[in-house]
Amino acid sequence: MTLEFLGTLRGLSYLAASMLFILSLRGLSTQQTARGGNLLGMLGMGLAVLITGIVLVVTNLGLAADAGGGGPTATGGRAVGLLVAALIGGGALGALVASRVAMTSMPELVAMLHSFVGAAAVLVGIATTLQPGGDGAHGAAHLIEIFVGVFVGAVTFSGSVIAFTKLRGLVGSRPLMLPGRHALNASLVGASIVLAVLFVREPGPEALIYLLAMMGLALVLGVHLVMAIGGGDMPVVVSLLNSYSGWAAAAAGFMLSNDLLIVTGALVGSSGAILSTIMCRAMNRSIWNVVFGGFGAAPSGPKAVAGAVPAGVVHETSVTEVAELLLAARLVIIVPGYGMAVAQAQHAVKEISSFLTEKKIKVEYAIHPVAGRLPGHMNVLLAEANVSYEIVKEMEEINPEFPKTDVVMVIGANDIVNPSALDDPSSPIYGMPVLEVWKAARVVMLKRSMSAGYAGVDNPLAYRDNTLMLFGDARQSVVNLLTALRAQA
Repeated sequence: MTLEFLGTLRGLSYLAASMLFILSLRGLSTQQTARGGNLLGMLGMGLAVLITGIVLVVTNLGLAADAGGGGPTATGGRAVGLLVAALIGGGALGALVASRVAMTSMPELVAMLHSFVGAAAVLVGIATTLQPGGDGAHGAAHLIEIFVGVFVGAVTFSGSVIAFTKLRGLVGSRPLMLPGRHALNASLVGASIVLAVLFVREPGPEALIYLLAMMGLALVLGVHLVMAIGGGDMPVVVSLLNSYSGWAAAAAGFMLSNDLLIVTGALVGSSGAILSTIMCRAMNRSIWNVVFGGFGAAPSGPKAVAGAVPAGVVHETSVTEVAELLLAARLVIIVPGYGMAVAQAQHAVKEISSFLTEKKIKVEYAIHPVAGRLPGHMNVLLAEANVSYEIVKEMEEINPEFPKTDVVMVIGANDIVNPSALDDPSSPIYGMPVLEVWKAARVVMLKRSMSAGYAGVDNPLAYRDNTLMLFGDARQSVVNLLTALRAQA
């Protein structure tokens, strides 16, 4: 086996893996093909890891004819041992976490995985700088690659850790609005640029110091950027961090001269940026407004104008009454939210929709682009419960149907059905497109209490005359409702 053959094998395998990743993204674009897309992505990653491991083992053991070693060496053997241990340990840990994580914990798991990518990019940059000749032998272009890779990686790492703590509830969802926060961000970026110039122009022992100093500034920047973003924007933040992790991986690919890492990172980075843009459009906001706007802070605009619904009387209902409404309806729309995910009520909800369908009652599901705390969170939950894709409708498709709807069941959602987005300029979510459920004949909201949603914004929908409140744990309420439906049918 020659080094030339190994290089050809690796190149062809990387090309095949890249094609599999592209096909995977295409498959993930629709619910019907998402499972196949995931399988293609897994196959591509497995191929990439396998061929990389083979090349490293052969090279480190000196088994390639052109390697110059003539046979296995102690150093090469130790390197292979570490590689095998890392693969086995990492694979076992990943399998353990994946088998135990609940669907409600998926957003914070994704955020934490993004932090690993950022940390890897930082470590690769530092290791590249510490290589023999790394303080001066690299060209300016490669030094810039190292610097950018560490900067993006550090921002991704610290930002993802903060996102994890917010999603986990360890840190409040309210944005941290420091005085002069924009000037602080600009200062951190400006200081990093100065350090980049010093890093490139003055190679030597000081180069690592400049790099580490920038890393510290980037870590602070990542923390501050995500701390300044409110809970209502966390789905977009997760998508943005996904994009950041892709660019960090691409930067690591440039540092390691690894074509597959570059291609894969670019695919993840660009797709994450596109998804973030789509989600921002769904909220009638820009990326810049999400990152720097501090959504979720106390409103500073004018007080509510005429047309906004003030806090008022709550009309509480019972399971029996809701069952009667559903059985008398012709069209029922179910709006799932994060509360349904927390209660793990998706399977019971699916049983209700199936029961109503058997009774010739039309049932549809309405999905808002930023429902839950992860892009596509509600779609995944409904797919897990085997809800038919044909009755799961996106916001633009379902909104015209609400005026013709007899009953809307809102299960654990708050901000995405808030009428203040349309009629209250003083609301933080004013201008955000929402599911216009209040246009239905009757709205039933399933909530634990009257507390505001994750974004901390009160919802006047609860006080409208056509809204009924069914309080309690969502799963228990849905199970009781299914029992009542069967008893009354």
